[in-house]
Amino acid sequence: MKVAVVILNYNGEQLLKQFLPSVIKHTPSWCEIIVADNASTDNSIVMLKNDFPDIRTIALTENTGFAGGYNHALKQVDAEYYVLLNSDIEVTAQWIEPVIAFMDTHQDVAACQPKILSYHQKDEFEHAGASGGFIDYLGYPFCRGRVFSSIEKDIGQYDNPVEIFWATGACMFIRSKEYHIAGALDECFFAHMEEIDLCWRLKRKGLKLFCIPQSCVYHVGGGTLHKSNPRKTYLNFRNNLMMLYKNLHPGSMFSVFFIRIILDDIAAIRFLFSGNIKDTLAIYKAYFYFIKNLKRLRAQRRNSGIPFMEVSCIYKKSLVVAYYFKKKQHFSQIESTQITQ
Repeated sequence: MKVAVVILNYNGEQLLKQFLPSVIKHTPSWCEIIVADNASTDNSIVMLKNDFPDIRTIALTENTGFAGGYNHALKQVDAEYYVLLNSDIEVTAQWIEPVIAFMDTHQDVAACQPKILSYHQKDEFEHAGASGGFIDYLGYPFCRGRVFSSIEKDIGQYDNPVEIFWATGACMFIRSKEYHIAGALDECFFAHMEEIDLCWRLKRKGLKLFCIPQSCVYHVGGGTLHKSNPRKTYLNFRNNLMMLYKNLHPGSMFSVFFIRIILDDIAAIRFLFSGNIKDTLAIYKAYFYFIKNLKRLRAQRRNSGIPFMEVSCIYKKSLVVAYYFKKKQHFSQIESTQITQ
């Protein structure tokens, strides 16, 4: 099979009913559509058998999160390309073809993403990916079309294909061979930033990632955990620390973590004074987990088999300073000369 579109589902019966028809309608015949069910407790499996009998279903026996769910499912999928697709995405005509055509002719590109717009505000970018992901040198992710919580309207300003640092897991096209050679998604992350960690490993291998905006999808977003949920705060901080430790060049490790500890302390204090005590505790809980698991993380660094090298598409300055102090809230305001080539 050339392409396998794999939708990971967990208790998403209604989302599948709503969005799977658009995937079926707009996916070419040379692609296979698969739903991997992450041990749902709702009626998802029965509904799929009754309403979508031609769709292949992989029933997993345990919910191991986004990372584990995809890893276990993709071991059972034979295709040249995987498309990791969230269950809350509405795809459009020609959403597959331009990306695969680009990857077929650019063998050094390991993964791509389409342009991600908001399902509820279709003229705005969606938080999880927008028109391609980047990161600053301290590990703060941002996108063409989204910097921290500032979302831009889509007026075609980011419609050019461009090399990026990370492709969103909400809709990621990736070569199956590279997915497995790079070590797949890290199951210790469970959810949040696992795709950025994978993309960083791909870039350390000398491979490239692109956003191809000629493909466009609409994402509901926020389906797993709401942004105000302390569990999300915990996962974001914890996983960001793990991602940095696993991938940073040894020469920048100390300075990056020194500054991050200061900034994360400030974030914890801001949460405290705004009355969000559970978020404050979530940050310190994230650090406790990180310190407790340093031995395992050190082994992952040592055994990855991937060289530690400087990679492209990292903003060499502080995104926190640019956003909060210099009021640069749009991607176009970020100095392109300060993004590594």
